[in-house]
Amino acid sequence: MTTPAPTSRKTVEQHASDVAALLDDVTDTGAERVPIDEAAARVTAVAVPSPVDLPLFRNSQMDGFAVRAADLTGDETRLRVVGEIAARPIEPAPLEAGTSVRIMTGAVVPPGADVVVPVEESEVETDPDGVETVLLGPARGGGERPVGLFVRERGSDVRAGEELLPAGVRLASRHLAVLAAAGITTVEVRRRVRVAIVTTGAELVEPGETPTLGQTFDSNGTALAAAVVAAGAEVAARSRVVDDADVLLALLDDLHGEVDLILTSGGISMGEHEVVRDVLGPLGGWIGSVAMQPGGPQALGAHRGVPIIAFPGNPVSTQLSFEVFVAPVLRRVAGLPQASRVPAELAVAVRSVPGKRQFLRGRRRDDGRVEPVAGPGSHLVAGLAASDVLIVIPEDIVELDAGDAVEAWAL
Repeated sequence: MTTPAPTSRKTVEQHASDVAALLDDVTDTGAERVPIDEAAARVTAVAVPSPVDLPLFRNSQMDGFAVRAADLTGDETRLRVVGEIAARPIEPAPLEAGTSVRIMTGAVVPPGADVVVPVEESEVETDPDGVETVLLGPARGGGERPVGLFVRERGSDVRAGEELLPAGVRLASRHLAVLAAAGITTVEVRRRVRVAIVTTGAELVEPGETPTLGQTFDSNGTALAAAVVAAGAEVAARSRVVDDADVLLALLDDLHGEVDLILTSGGISMGEHEVVRDVLGPLGGWIGSVAMQPGGPQALGAHRGVPIIAFPGNPVSTQLSFEVFVAPVLRRVAGLPQASRVPAELAVAVRSVPGKRQFLRGRRRDDGRVEPVAGPGSHLVAGLAASDVLIVIPEDIVELDAGDAVEAWAL
């Protein structure tokens, strides 16, 4: 198989636009219905109406005594206690005038009762005949109480048919709680983009194996899988191939129909044994470079209609390339907010490479300024791990002083 030469050099914006265009068909993933126990972090595809009133019935907000507001006056009021209602299935009898009933939080408020007096604002007495009364009055918070005090009316939270959640909500625990409270067991969510991750290179071994001289641990598979999930997509397949174009092409055939997008790392540089380059070239893919550092070598294409985005193999380049070109598209499809990209102030002077957009690994200091963490080497994974921002230096800038403005991308 002949080795295709790089077809061009692009700007960061041009390549980002090309990636977005290639993934245009992926942006309409449709919807699927999932159990709410599996819906955390998924995004609602349609608005969810409530099938019931919430609360489902009139219930007490407090442990105390259910009474009639008309029986309470500005003076102390003594009412006979005629029973107890616990939080359990029950149809209590109507409350008669001049009486009260002991009630627990969440229990059904009996017909006729329209106030709950908290237990701490009451005093219970029992006469020699065993008749129990409760004393309510100014010494215990006042005699008169407004109608509805500490009574949760049916539907006071939401009425049946009203919207519980709109479309486009990323489901957190509070959202799942309201679905469960309304008796809902499944929810329609946006289907996640199904992504295959393919790392390449005969030198790679899995973490946990014992490398020999010339071998290195495959960190890109782990990093890309985590990044894909964080961007709201699904890792549908994960593979590692040696530098054999036929093996890679067979894998791409196997992935057809199973995934929406294929991400590869490695195999697109100008040397020998560049397996992704050797496969994408004959498929009509673009193989070239982008004016950025790290992450200059880039490629993209498709196989049998499935988009392929190819990153360089050095681990920092792989991770930064995903953040720059693919994460924004996947997050938009998933309905997730984009990562923060805000102005910042440099804490130290920096130099950059002319003609290339520099993505410096950095951290935000306590004073709000940002500073580089490690050098520009695309192999410095420990420096990236110690970073919390990318410091972006434009292509036309070669030197910046402390205090100068830069753009900081949150990691």
